[in-house]
This record gives sequence, C-alpha cells and structure tokens, in this order.
Amino acid sequence: MNRNADMEGSSLWRNVRLATLREDLGPLGVIEKGAIAVRGGRIVYAGAEGDLPSDLYSADQVIDCEGRWMTPALIDCHTHLVHGGNRAREFQLRLEGATYEEIARAGGGIVSTVKATNALSVEQLVAAALPRLDALLLEGVSTVEVKSGYGLNIDAELKMLRAARQLERVRPVRIVTSYLAAHATPPEYKGRNADYIADVVLPGLSRAHAEGLVDAVDGFCEGIAFSPAEMARVFDGARALGLPVKLHAEQLSNLGGAKLAASYGALSADHLEYLDADGAAAMSKAGTVAVLLPGAFYTLRETQLPPVEALRAAQTRIAIATDCNPGTSPLTSLLLTMNMSATLFRLTLEECLAGVTREAARALGILQETGTLEAGKSADLAVWNIEAPAELIYRIGFNPLSERVFKGERIAR
Repeated sequence: MNRNADMEGSSLWRNVRLATLREDLGPLGVIEKGAIAVRGGRIVYAGAEGDLPSDLYSADQVIDCEGRWMTPALIDCHTHLVHGGNRAREFQLRLEGATYEEIARAGGGIVSTVKATNALSVEQLVAAALPRLDALLLEGVSTVEVKSGYGLNIDAELKMLRAARQLERVRPVRIVTSYLAAHATPPEYKGRNADYIADVVLPGLSRAHAEGLVDAVDGFCEGIAFSPAEMARVFDGARALGLPVKLHAEQLSNLGGAKLAASYGALSADHLEYLDADGAAAMSKAGTVAVLLPGAFYTLRETQLPPVEALRAAQTRIAIATDCNPGTSPLTSLLLTMNMSATLFRLTLEECLAGVTREAARALGILQETGTLEAGKSADLAVWNIEAPAELIYRIGFNPLSERVFKGERIAR
C-alpha cells in the first residue's frame, strides 16, 4: 500500500478531553486524555491517546489541544432559517398584551412572513439567511435543519428549499431540509384546508421530491393550523414517496398530534408543551424523538411547561433546538438554547449536550453519520476553551469555541 496515499488528508487531535456522547461510555461518554484521528474527512479513531495505534501518529497535521474539551459539532435540528423580513412589530404587540393566536387570526404570524418571503428570489433568501446561519456556525454548529413553510404556494415552497440547499454550497455546513407546506393556510384557502392540501401541499411535495429538495415532511398540527386527520393525508403522501415525517405538535393544545406522528414512525415531534403521558409513551415505542424548543416558550411567555418527567418516565429521547424563526423564536444561539433548556425546562447537563448532538442527529435520521465521536462517522468536531462541559450550558452570552471541524476541515472561529 502507498503510505502517502493512505495518509492523505489525515489529521490527529491529541491531548484532548473527549465528550464523545457515546452511551456505552457513561455520562457524556467522557475520555479524559483522548485522541481523535481523521482520514478523508471521517473519524478513524476516537479513544484514549494511550491506545492510539502507532500508524495513526504520523498524520499530515497533528494538533495538540492542550487539554481542551472536544464534543461532536453541534446540531440545530429544528429551524425556519430561510425566510424574508422580520416580525419585530408583532413582538411589540405581544408586549402590549396580544396573544400569538390573536395575532395569527388577525392576519399576522406566519402569513405575514409569507408575504415577505414570496417577494424574495432564491439568491435574496440565501443572502438573508446567511447572517443567521453564520451566528450558529460560530458556536460550533455543523448541521442545521431548515424548513420551508413560508411560501404556501408550490413555487415559493420550492424556492425556499432551493435556497436551503444553496446554503451548503456557500458555507461549510450540512443542511437537512424539511418540507413544511402544511404550516398554515393562505388567505385564499381560508376555511378550505382540504383543498389547500390537495392543490398545493401534495403536488408541491411531489415536485420537491422529484427535484431532490426534501429530506423529510413536516406539518403544524394545531387548532390554528391543521387537524390530525388533515396531517394524516400529508403523511400518507410522504409515505408513498418513501420520505420520513415529523410534526409540530401539542404546542398550544393537545390534539393528539404526537400520537399521530408516532403512528407513522416519525423522526420527531416538536414543541410538545401539552403532550400527555400516552403521547410520550407512543413516541418512545415508535422511537420518535421529542424536540423541545425553549426559544418559543420564552418568546411567547408560555406557562405550560413540556412534560419532561413524563418523557423521562417513558424513556422518550429528548433533543433541543433553536426553532429559529422570525415570529416566535428569533434565536440564533444553540448555546443559549442549552441554557434555556436547563433553566426553564430543568434538563440535566447530559440531556442538554445530548440534545444538541446525539439526539439531535437521531431527530434528523442522521445518527449513523454524525452526532457522536466514534470511528466511521463524519469528522464533525467542536473544540472548546472550557474547564468542564457544564460551562457550555451555565454561561449566558459567552462563546468559548476554539475551533470547529467539519468533515475533517479545520475552521477557526
């Protein structure tokens, strides 16, 4: 074998404290004096430095981490990153006493963002999204889920998904897309959800799938959006195309959306403030991840906490995400999301870190590719200037990232 060819593109991070997030290694999967060896953008060794095979020492580049901590690169598994405009005026209205539902029923909310989004080209949507994406990347994020749902017509939904895909070509990031045409009903279809699904959601899904724009299918199951029966039609369309599903569920009331999602083997059900124990159990049995979104809870000043104890009792996997969107969670910090999850929802250190790495990857159906530090996975890494992992959650407005690594490429902060 040609040794130079074998070692091409190889890197070694040594003298590093690893939080691998491997479940077989205990809490956080910690290895105190570890090493990570990478070839061709993939991890070939993640373990104790003392056990590192001798042939991996002679890498193209060797990085002494000087005792810093390394985690898997972070994953934001629920965002509405691509959109036009902002809803600062609605934020002001909420401060003056208006509720989210009142604003939505008066023509604000999602529909107001639809108008701003439809006015932009793909290139303009990309340009608008980049500052939000860059803020996430600067915090060690290397995978971001991006939803459509602010087009509400076929061409605009496709335009949003094309913009999401374009983000991968202008930044070192992995983008996972979700088709969310069943987000709201546009004014011209008011009171005609069934017609909107038949005329827009399902034909648009077929076109998005044919163009390779969609990785999963999402929807908003709520009194101001779509019923479980209506979402079942959308999920049937996804199933016919072989696409996984996920669902915004139980955010404002309990319509049984999470149980519906679980019955389709959904990757995740998200929000879940009004989830009951039966819904949590159904999700656990189906392997459907609970994605909690403290940014929306905080922004809307909600008082109904998600049922964390019920999720724990059912052994339902928990992920957390920014829910970055212009109306109910204008949040572009996954570090702050962890702090909010701990402070508002009382998640533990391990639940928070797993929630933005291993469980976030599970919620996107990509755990085989990323989310933990172990051989065979993509070399998506984050190196931190911290003395203990708790600092990532405890600090507010402080970013200790030393460097981000995406598919083996070192990206300085």
